[in-house]
Amino acid sequence: MSVVFVGANPIVVLKNAENATTAVASVWVSDWSTHGVGAALVLWSSGRVRLLGEKAPLARWLERDFTRYFPEVAGLAWPEPDVEEVPVQVDLDLSSLHACAGDIVIRADGILDRRAFSTDSFDLGGTPHALSLVLAPAARGSICVAGAPLPGQVVSDPTAERPTSSAFLTAAEVWSRS
Repeated sequence: MSVVFVGANPIVVLKNAENATTAVASVWVSDWSTHGVGAALVLWSSGRVRLLGEKAPLARWLERDFTRYFPEVAGLAWPEPDVEEVPVQVDLDLSSLHACAGDIVIRADGILDRRAFSTDSFDLGGTPHALSLVLAPAARGSICVAGAPLPGQVVSDPTAERPTSSAFLTAAEVWSRS
């Protein structure tokens, strides 16, 4: 296995009362990758994909090879993204996330748990990858565009033996492939 990405990828998924996804924000912080370092933000809402990053080749790679294959977006219409070359600022630790790019602001906090996760069979578009990370599900999260919150809310279960949430922070994230 060859390492292709080291960094973090916190995600905030908002759901409506029927548990349908209304918005997904995938925030990327690349400490090292085969496509460079930097930050990117992938936002899906209302059937539109926005891709924001200062380094467009890195942002495109993260969206095309990773985010579009995540379980969080399974079943969503995924058109070609609108690419915006803008700085992405990310303040992230295992207690909270604050990220902004262009007119988008992502927040998550209220950590329910912190635990290690690893698999050697994460399917990304038919290509198996190994993934290891520290995961921190969050009780709260929001996605705002142009100052207005997107509809929906984070769905979590803090009472489960392993608390779950549609918003989570990550650290020490390593993706590898054969």
